[in-house]
Amino acid sequence: MTRGMLLNQLDAVQFAMWELHLYLDTHPGDIGALKLYKKYEEKNQKLTEEYEENFGPLFSNADPGVSWLKNPWPWDLGGNR
Repeated sequence: MTRGMLLNQLDAVQFAMWELHLYLDTHPGDIGALKLYKKYEEKNQKLTEEYEENFGPLFSNADPGVSWLKNPWPWDLGGNR
């Protein structure tokens, strides 16, 4: 399976899991929905493992979202004094 196909399947499964999660928040006694959630959870785990075996980790421990917070800041460079 190609990288794109795996990512599309992961997106679909994770979307279904999220929707079921929201449904189960308001219908906690629905055993059928809970079983379906567990089924999607297992499928998500298998797809994630397959993806990571073939293409590397889906998520990194590095957090590039805060890299802009690291020094030097623009005014630390001394260019506009």
